[in-house]
Amino acid sequence: MDVSRLRSGEIGAAIGGLLLVIAVFLPAYSPSRENPNATVAGGRDDASIWQVHEVLRILLLLAAVAPVVLVYIIARGHQLSWPRGEMTAVIGLVAVTLLIYVGVIDRPGEPSGEIGLAVGWYLALLASLAIAAGGAIRSSEFERKRRPPGVL
Repeated sequence: MDVSRLRSGEIGAAIGGLLLVIAVFLPAYSPSRENPNATVAGGRDDASIWQVHEVLRILLLLAAVAPVVLVYIIARGHQLSWPRGEMTAVIGLVAVTLLIYVGVIDRPGEPSGEIGLAVGWYLALLASLAIAAGGAIRSSEFERKRRPPGVL
């Protein structure tokens, strides 16, 4: 295992993965204090992604593992059939898309317009962007071998 092979892209993605794990457990949704009917996760207190989303919490924790796998692949020098970091970038972008959906388009709670976003959601979004950027940086460092037209 040679950690000297690691570059800024995968280190940034790994830090993003760690931050994503932390963000899942921080308050992400905050009901309006002015509206006594505003609730999220069945209560009037701030709620985390872990408390509100049963499936998304697992998907985000799995997305947080992707940069760790990238670091392991690079440190061990494994050969892949695709550019290293490409799958991590895709997983990071999927996490960003899911977070934008649950934070902007279909916010949990009743009424959804009275539920605000808290630090956990913003940190999760930032961490997912870091994962996507770190994977993209790593995958763009190496040029793909070009094949002549018509060759599979």
